Formats: sequence, structure tokens, C-alpha cells
Amino acid sequence: MIYLHFIVNPISGKGNHIIDLPTLRNHFPCEKFKVEIEYSEYKMHAKELASLAVLKKPDCIIACGGDGTINEVASAIVGTNIKLGILPFGSGNGLASNLGIPKDIEKAISIIKNGYSASIDIGRVNKQYFLSNMGIGIDAMIIKKYEESKKRTLLSYLKASLSVGFKFKSTECKVSFKENEYTAQFFLLFVSNSNEMGYNMSLTPKANLNDGLLDLLMVPQLSLFEKLQLGCYILCNKVPLFSKANYQLIKECTIELPQKTVTYLQIDGEFHELETNKINIDILEKSLEIIIPIRIRKLMI
Repeated sequence: MIYLHFIVNPISGKGNHIIDLPTLRNHFPCEKFKVEIEYSEYKMHAKELASLAVLKKPDCIIACGGDGTINEVASAIVGTNIKLGILPFGSGNGLASNLGIPKDIEKAISIIKNGYSASIDIGRVNKQYFLSNMGIGIDAMIIKKYEESKKRTLLSYLKASLSVGFKFKSTECKVSFKENEYTAQFFLLFVSNSNEMGYNMSLTPKANLNDGLLDLLMVPQLSLFEKLQLGCYILCNKVPLFSKANYQLIKECTIELPQKTVTYLQIDGEFHELETNKINIDILEKSLEIIIPIRIRKLMI
């Protein structure tokens, strides 16, 4: 008997998806599958539900929602032998897209049913995990503005980007990794584990979920013309070619903001405020088993 535990964010994306026990029973017959389903009600509730579900020792916990919901569920099962499944209901669906998991729910359910999986790396910033990416600087403030709009659409994201992009003032940061140290007014500090951040856009198109490395992108303060240039590179998914982009492959790094007492950042597309001006970032190699299409699995093993 295969035990599947579904955790659904009912308001993710447009909030018009229907996942209930009768629907799941059409795909997972009771003679082969034990199925349970729970619904999150507030931010970080999915993590609480997943933590309790772990105690029941399911074979797989399936996150039904966007990148934020997936992050919460995955954070509860990193380092266990429980597999993560994904039904992408979010607006951006960056991680699902990177893994070849379609938005079509019937097809995504078929992937869960087939059960093929592979191990992926997980990023960590202080004590919090990220599957896709985290960012400081303009990236974090765009997400904050985006969340305040209460509309999870590409248009809302673009409006937030334009609104913040021309007003954002960077703060001095010190970035240390390997034997390198950079101190500058950074416009963008972005660390990625996956090659997509949602809406088919990428700042790190060569990032790989199981190469044991994180992709660090550093961009200093820019003039108005340079900001417009960077915007074009982002739309074309060619940011590493931007002349002022400093692109590095790392296993760990430290970021300090000497003039601040708190750090604003985004983690997998969710805004966070940490009560510290120093963060440590590292990678946990192959620490999460995730269910994926067989064609993607063949590329990852």
C-alpha cells in the first residue's frame, strides 16, 4: 500500500482548482493507495501540516500550490526518506517548470502515480531552505510589492518590477565566498539552485538542481540606462551576458549588510524579513527526493 499525503493551498494561483478526496480517488484506487488530504489556511501552515504528516511516515507528501507552498512542504521533509510530489497551482511555477512538471493537473497527477524520482540539492539561508532561489536587493523589494498587490499574475509582477526598479536604492553589502570578497552598493544579489524563477523567466539559465553548486549573481548599482539594459537581458533570459553581471558558482557564501540591522530577502518567491544583518548561504547536496517525469529523471541520474 502506497501512502500519499496531499497538502493543498486552496488560494494559490487563481484559486480555482479543485482537489478533494473524491477527485483523487479517481486516480489513486484504494486497493493500491492510501490517500489523505489537508488544506493550508495561512502562511507557513503548509509547513506545519507537512511536519505533522512526516510523523505518519507517508511514502510521499504532495504539495499542491505555487513555489511558496512547495517550499513550505519541502522544508519539513528535507533529509528524510519521504518523497516530495508537486501539483503546480501557482502563478509562476518556477520549480515545476524546471522539473518538467506540467500545469495540466491530469498530467501532473500521472507523474505522481508513476512515482519516478531523483535526488536534488537544496539551498539554505541561515536556517531556512530554498529549492529554487533567494535574493537580496531589488529582487526582494519586487516580491514585497508583488505580494502587496494581492494579485498573483504576470502583469502584477511586471508592474511591481517597474515600480520598484526606478526607485530602488541599494545598500552597501559585503559578499564573501571561497577566498573572494566583494564590497559594493549592490542593485541585485541573487543565489539560485534552479534555472527558472517563474513565468518562464530566468536570471541563472545554466543553474542545475543536482550539480552540488549554487549560482551567485551580483549586479552593482546601475544608471537608468543600465537598468533598462538589464531589463532587456532578463526578458531574453541572458542576464549572465550583461556587462555588469558578476556570475559565480559557489557552495557557500556570507552576505553582510553593515549599515542595516535587518535583512529583506525573498525565498522561493516569498518575502521575508530576518532580524540580522548577516546571512550564511550554503547547499545541502542531494538532500530531497522529488517525484519527476521519467524523461527528466533520465537526465538527472
